[in-house]
Amino acid sequence: MKSKITALVRLLGSGHEYQKNNNLKMNKKIYITLSLILLLTASFGQNSTTSKADKLFESYQYVAAIEEYQKLAESKNANEYVFTQLAQSYYNVFDSENATKWFAKATAKGKADPETYYHYAQTLKVLGKYQEANKKMDIFAKLMPNDVRAKEHLANPNYIPSLATNSKLFDVAETNIKNKGQSDFGAILTNDNILYFTSTRNSSNKTDKWNNQPYLDIYQSTRDANGKFSEPTQLRELNTPFHDGPLTISADGNTIFFARDGLSEGQYDKSKKSNIKVGQQGIYRATRVEGSWKNIEALPFNSTNYSATNPSLSTDGKTLYFASNMPGGLGGSDIWKVTVDGNNYGKPQNLGATVNTPDKENFPFITEDNTLYFATTGRQGFGGFDVYKVNLNGSESSQNIGRPLNSEKDDFSFSFNKNLNIGYFSTNRNGFDAIFSATPLCKAEAIVLVTNSNTKMPLANVSVSILDLKGNSIATEKTNAEGKVSYPIECAIGYRLQVAAQNFETATSAVNAVKSGETTVEVALVPSSVIITDTEVILKSIYFEYDKSNITAQGANELDKLVKVMEENPTMVIFVKSHTDSKGKGSYNLKLSEQRAQSTVQYLLSKGITKDRISGKGYGNTEPKIKCTLCTEEEDTQNRRSEFVIVKK
Repeated sequence: MKSKITALVRLLGSGHEYQKNNNLKMNKKIYITLSLILLLTASFGQNSTTSKADKLFESYQYVAAIEEYQKLAESKNANEYVFTQLAQSYYNVFDSENATKWFAKATAKGKADPETYYHYAQTLKVLGKYQEANKKMDIFAKLMPNDVRAKEHLANPNYIPSLATNSKLFDVAETNIKNKGQSDFGAILTNDNILYFTSTRNSSNKTDKWNNQPYLDIYQSTRDANGKFSEPTQLRELNTPFHDGPLTISADGNTIFFARDGLSEGQYDKSKKSNIKVGQQGIYRATRVEGSWKNIEALPFNSTNYSATNPSLSTDGKTLYFASNMPGGLGGSDIWKVTVDGNNYGKPQNLGATVNTPDKENFPFITEDNTLYFATTGRQGFGGFDVYKVNLNGSESSQNIGRPLNSEKDDFSFSFNKNLNIGYFSTNRNGFDAIFSATPLCKAEAIVLVTNSNTKMPLANVSVSILDLKGNSIATEKTNAEGKVSYPIECAIGYRLQVAAQNFETATSAVNAVKSGETTVEVALVPSSVIITDTEVILKSIYFEYDKSNITAQGANELDKLVKVMEENPTMVIFVKSHTDSKGKGSYNLKLSEQRAQSTVQYLLSKGITKDRISGKGYGNTEPKIKCTLCTEEEDTQNRRSEFVIVKK
């Protein structure tokens, strides 16, 4: 059977079962899910032929149950109940491919229960089949219209594109903690660069009879200045022959709260049906004495009826967050909190619908600013467990952390060290649970102030584009009445600005890398010698030599400005009108102005302006700008002109 992720990841607490001489080849991560999974299957299909498989399923022996249900599914006893149980067994060991196959058969006649459709949708998401998943969610929503998951789906069924475009919050990378296919998770980094985590890398002879795999133990490793970790070693004072971890540590480093299998403490119930000992996960406390962890005590709300696991302690040490399937929750497993006052504890409180859903929430981590990170399968995500965050000081809803931290696979167990500015999480995107680093992207703001270089006054409605260093445009905005526009930027990255306004020369400017906060960039635009109105493009006078029509260097310089305007306005069409003064014969002036108009047109054509966008005509002295009889030299100068009429913008 295909081995998916490890025991503690999908689980809420363990609900671990132990049976002597049990040699089951079970997925190594199953024990975590045992007491958390909602086994919502139709009881009407149970009968004597399914009795053996059902007992295995009900006692969480999913691998063995799969073998029995598989036989039934291929026999004359095959029916929707068998298909559902087989699909749910694969679902519970996180084999999405096989689960999808049997969910399809279980729902073929449209008689499955709502949770079967929900789990079917979840497996399809893990496989990246979002459109198919939506169809199953449509059915789930029809069957369970008041369920919060149904309401969320109906409100935004095609959420993946918008979720994928959320602002990137972290860069992620694999760590050098190589696990060779074992399961590593629950990583938490202390201020003195000690990384604690939970792993199945235990190499002792003692193995879990469920799957012949080592029990989970707590490990530690030291982080160097380059972010590399030393070879992990066991935290032997806390490890037992059964499962131990994950943990949380106090700000002063002297108190640890950690999860432990109840079998280690002789705390378990015995199943009458299968003679199996069922031990739940519980939370324990230890203190550092002369460099060693001692004084291990169970917290008073531990129970043999439910699990409590994955603790996270607030910075002030007064509140402990944890995951549990204890009574009073909203679903399979929820996030809870309890007050801590020395050795005294309050009554556990459920965090409610802002965090929890009818499905599974797990792996809480609380930050210094009271932001809670947690993993969930009950909200709209990319697939499997996704990491979410919510500010417990505010009223906003939980937010998906987005890519690349989240993926179609399981992403969970996020923690963050603010002093060292680094986070860690686990993911099975490579086929097994491994620890990745999460480096936050430093966010800053670039405030651009655009002014007139002559008057020093701010310019409104100016187009400001921000580009990456390769010249790719990221966004374009207009300045406000104060001449300002702002852009969110990443701290360590440089940018370029391109600023353009009508009747001003286009300008560029650099936005240098910053450490944090905001940076202000002032761009002073130089008024252009080209003025664009609604009816014409106004250049400086185009001078021609006396009695000649060829373009001079001065005239070419001005016409180049018109070329630029037309390139920036690709639909603009110009009609050139050339005029002379009143000296000389009218017929001669008309001919000369026509030659000058055509010379102007030819120059623009030579610069790449197409024939359908430029034409011209000479008007001689028939349309003087200043009507005069005995014209002065100034009046003649104004009448000798070229006009560039906008035929089409």
